[in-house]
Amino acid sequence: MDRYRRHSYRESLEKKRRNVEYEEYAYVLDYLPEGYYVDLTSGRRTGKPVAQVIGEKAFTLLEVTPKAELMLYEKVFVGKGNRDKILLINKKLSYDELTDTAKAELPYVVEEIVKNNEERFVQFFNVAPPITNRLHSLELLPGIGKKHMWEIIEERQREPFKSFEDLRKRVKGLPDPVKMIAKRIVDELQDKDRYKLFVGHRRIFRG
Repeated sequence: MDRYRRHSYRESLEKKRRNVEYEEYAYVLDYLPEGYYVDLTSGRRTGKPVAQVIGEKAFTLLEVTPKAELMLYEKVFVGKGNRDKILLINKKLSYDELTDTAKAELPYVVEEIVKNNEERFVQFFNVAPPITNRLHSLELLPGIGKKHMWEIIEERQREPFKSFEDLRKRVKGLPDPVKMIAKRIVDELQDKDRYKLFVGHRRIFRG
């Protein structure tokens, strides 16, 4: 019995390791050169420099310690190895732990990430699968109903989409793909839906 338990525990650890996914690059949502903490007497911030960032791959929200000044929207390397602007990855954050500034900038930063990775997100429209017999992953995007879903599927069967512009030309009346995807990502970060298309290591689309 003890041997079985040890073996099971090792297997569970290995499974967790396989699910670990690290961000390589992230975008700055907020930079606080004097930290979070405010001296109640002086009203000044007295903490250490800190920044809140969002990962480019799985949209992981992170708190980091910078070793240089950062600008909002700046893309920084947060992966393993020598980082030029980030000293430490402190922890993962939930949406509710973001500063007011980070929350306000989040939709715009996410749009920037989507625009900068157009090929990756166009591929979503080319390969997006059904989730159940009654629900397709395309329908999880705001502004896409059954009509647009079937038009996208029929068009991609004829020829894969090459760009957001190509997508909008071939699927008439389709809302802006960048804004649709960005809105969905922000909703997923707020846990508004149990299905995750783009956020987290269990996300449906891993383009």
